[in-house]
Amino acid sequence: MVQKLWSEEKASTLAAGLSELVYRSNLIGSDRAVCNWGGGNTSMKTTEKDFRGREIEVMWVKGSGSDLATMGAENFTGLDLEAIRPLMERDEMRDEEMVEYLSHCMIDSKHPRASIETLLHAFLPFKHVDHTHPDAIISLCCADNGKELAKEIYGDRFVWVPYVRPGFTLSKMIAEGVRNNPAADLVLMEKHGLVVWGETAKESYEKTISVINEAESFIQDRIEKGKIFGGRKYDSLPEDEQKSILARVMPFIRGSVSEEKKMLLTYDIGNGVLQFVNSQDAAALSQVGAACPDHLVHTKMKPLFVDWDPATKDAEQLIKALAAGIANFKEEYKAYFERNKNEGDVMFEPAPRVILIPGIGMVNTGKNIAMAKVSGQLYRRAIAVMKGSTTLGNFVSLNENESYNIEYWPLELYKLSLAPAEAEFSRKVAFVTGGAGGIGSETCRQFVAQGAHVVLADLNLEGAEKIAAELVEEFGEDRAVALKMDVTSEEQIQAAFQQTALTYGGVDIIVNNAGLATSSPFDETTLKEWNLNMNVLGTGYFLVAREAFKQMKDQAIGGSMVFIGSKNSVYAGKNAAAYSSVKALEAHLARCIAAEGGEFGIRVNSVLPDAVLQGSAIWGSRWREERAAAYGIEPDELEEHYRKRTTLMVNIYPKDIAESILFLSSSKAEKTTGCMITVDGGVPAAFTR
Repeated sequence: MVQKLWSEEKASTLAAGLSELVYRSNLIGSDRAVCNWGGGNTSMKTTEKDFRGREIEVMWVKGSGSDLATMGAENFTGLDLEAIRPLMERDEMRDEEMVEYLSHCMIDSKHPRASIETLLHAFLPFKHVDHTHPDAIISLCCADNGKELAKEIYGDRFVWVPYVRPGFTLSKMIAEGVRNNPAADLVLMEKHGLVVWGETAKESYEKTISVINEAESFIQDRIEKGKIFGGRKYDSLPEDEQKSILARVMPFIRGSVSEEKKMLLTYDIGNGVLQFVNSQDAAALSQVGAACPDHLVHTKMKPLFVDWDPATKDAEQLIKALAAGIANFKEEYKAYFERNKNEGDVMFEPAPRVILIPGIGMVNTGKNIAMAKVSGQLYRRAIAVMKGSTTLGNFVSLNENESYNIEYWPLELYKLSLAPAEAEFSRKVAFVTGGAGGIGSETCRQFVAQGAHVVLADLNLEGAEKIAAELVEEFGEDRAVALKMDVTSEEQIQAAFQQTALTYGGVDIIVNNAGLATSSPFDETTLKEWNLNMNVLGTGYFLVAREAFKQMKDQAIGGSMVFIGSKNSVYAGKNAAAYSSVKALEAHLARCIAAEGGEFGIRVNSVLPDAVLQGSAIWGSRWREERAAAYGIEPDELEEHYRKRTTLMVNIYPKDIAESILFLSSSKAEKTTGCMITVDGGVPAAFTR
């Protein structure tokens, strides 16, 4: 049952007017069983003074593109009701005409564009109106016998409205239905949702919750646990096996759904999802179609249900089933588009947004992790609706053409056109070793600022977590994650790439940056010191690159690797034989991988810095004293020494290296591989040749 969250203590602190509407809206949106992400809308009617000081009746309604759970006062639009009410006399009104008309009714041009369902609120003569998409209500509205059952639940208190796409016609139908049924206190919208109203914000909110719970109670009384979705067909795999198989197959899925544009992936192994995907009826039921318009926009009309028996526990067999399933899904989607397209329509990516795997759960795709999560959240809602509808009768959906006309609705396309252009690294995942250090942290910051999601891998987990938290705070949830990883441990590296696959679906860019440095005269260089340099800077770079190479091949959508070498990669540094030798190894290893990676679209390049002291753990160690001693100067004179030996007379900072890394990883360098870029201010002895 849905809980009532209204707090009299909180409500008593609110000023009368818009703040009440914000509070009510946030409560409604906080429970996704009441209202979908981004869906539903709320309104209130007040008296305000216009720019001339005259009192006018104003309706405040949710603006387009906001979410009830998080919206504030700035997300509502105020409209002059006197200018809107005459529209009720019209017989019809096109969407584009309605949107244009409403733009002239706004009391402030800076307010967001009004919702497509604005007239629904304006035409109802009530002070507070709430429109939501509750699971229990949509279950009723998507049951083939829903209208008859509604009479059992609500008697004569409801108005039933047949499915019509949101807009003028639907709004007028609702208003006329309510006017013709004075006893009604709610509207049930077929395949869509619920409308209620009240004279106060509290009354409207509490009516929403009570109406939902009446339907929920009716459904719960009829559920037979063993018969949900026809009963169980498959058993879930243990969680560790689910994750192991997902880590193997998600890069393959990511590549398969990213032919047009790259997508990021999330997964869901929750009990509700597993109950559905493991059931007898899931394969057929999942193909009936979307439960309501708000689901469809983010999940497409249908998910992909994968034909695979989890009892085999065979990941390679699952990959074959996924390959066939995704290819077939794309072909069917293209045919669906051709059957229903209107002049000027341009097809979206044809790949699935929701992939259902028996025994495993659900994989979701999106242009970023936030949108992949939205598709997952909404399909969870769809599962809840199908559970309710099949308990009551048979689940029915929007038909194909209705679905298409929502997915390719000009108003939805217009909203997409208003979105800012995607940044250079949008839809990409960057994996940076030594992510907590000076170069690593700055590189991650620049990647995220330009759209990427990043993995900060570092032996110093606390430092990496601190940087990741800062990036999430500034750029948004899930944009950065920290992993503890020792680059000398093959097992830890493999585990880190498996976790990256589970977190984002795969990887597009790796930056081999983890490092250390030692300094000794050659005849005093111990085997321990030699092996330390080789293990971290040689073997470590090899292991990280090898695991990334495997994952990039599985994705089959290319990739970029950047190795952070050194001036010493091409210059024999004094008293640094171990360090200089392995830095030369790194540069040549990068070229070797570039030679093999070309046929897979994998580019490998190197950046050769010199003396990046700022934020560096290396330069906070004995290396500073050792290098100063090698040059016969004091440690605090090093920065000036390095500056003066450059032809440009400059010091090198982490941001300088990060900018080169981003260049080599970007589309601007998409035809560059096997290259070395020096970022050292110009040290003639280290000029590449």
